[in-house]
Amino acid sequence: MRRQNQRPARGSLRSRIAAEATSRTLRPLTAFVPANPRGVRFARHLVAGSLAVFGPGLPGSKVVRVLRPAGSGPTPRGEWVRGPGAEREDAVILYIHGSAYTICSARTHRGITTRLSQRTGLPVFACDYRLAPRHQFPAAADDVRAAYDWLIGEGHDPSRIVLAGDSAGGHLAVDLALELIRQDRPAPAALAAFSPVLDLSMSLAAARERMRPDPMISAARAARLLDLYLVGQDRAAPRLRFSFDGADRFPPSLVQAGGREMLAADAIELARGLESAGASVRLEVWPDQMHVFQALSRIVPEADRALDVAAEFVDEQLEVQRRRSALTLVKEA
Repeated sequence: MRRQNQRPARGSLRSRIAAEATSRTLRPLTAFVPANPRGVRFARHLVAGSLAVFGPGLPGSKVVRVLRPAGSGPTPRGEWVRGPGAEREDAVILYIHGSAYTICSARTHRGITTRLSQRTGLPVFACDYRLAPRHQFPAAADDVRAAYDWLIGEGHDPSRIVLAGDSAGGHLAVDLALELIRQDRPAPAALAAFSPVLDLSMSLAAARERMRPDPMISAARAARLLDLYLVGQDRAAPRLRFSFDGADRFPPSLVQAGGREMLAADAIELARGLESAGASVRLEVWPDQMHVFQALSRIVPEADRALDVAAEFVDEQLEVQRRRSALTLVKEA
């Protein structure tokens, strides 16, 4: 596991002020929002409004909705996103949004997807999966797989697909990669996870929270949101509690988290699990940063810096895959 060692010991003053302001405003509010359909609707409006203000999409971006008839089964839905100047066609990023399987959408995450697209020059397909409480496990995971299979069907080679996701989306991205490996399918080129959830019982998060509270939400409150998706499920099931045994073919991964968030514990444990399986993983815990700080470009200077790192990682891994494919063609000639 390659751990970042060139970050400053502290976050920027702006990021520290933002974290303190969030702990005094948002965290108390989340304690009173009920974990029921009415509370979820309120949370969706709150988060969508906050991200529109603090992490809007880049002006000049192009967004094309992909709509498939809604049904009871998995359906690829979402949007193609191209940031300003993004004109490459040689690869694609499949982005999976987070927020406890209940709250966000491709639209709310345009701040991240447009910036990733601009920095890499690549199109991003942002997946819209079915949300809890109306849709429960494995609906979200199945929709993500449907989106991946749809990209393959559209002619995208797995070695030119990069998976990326935040929070619950990070969990879904890891699940997809592990499922492909179990089925002996070609792995994607790389995976980038921002503040990923690993332990859906929130035990790791709760242990870290006892050292320092998360500015956004408590572990207990986050667990109640997850319950809306996981109701009746065995949390030890393979697609919920990951085992990395035999996952040496897992794609090279970048894992980023904030030092102020409780899910830093999950990010660290994910990196350890991948490393133990023999996978290549780079872990970055950014000092004083909040959950999915990459989405807060207007208030946190580190947001753009972290996405710069992620874009460099994507470019590096796609180049590795390109060279590998070229070498294979030479050997076969």
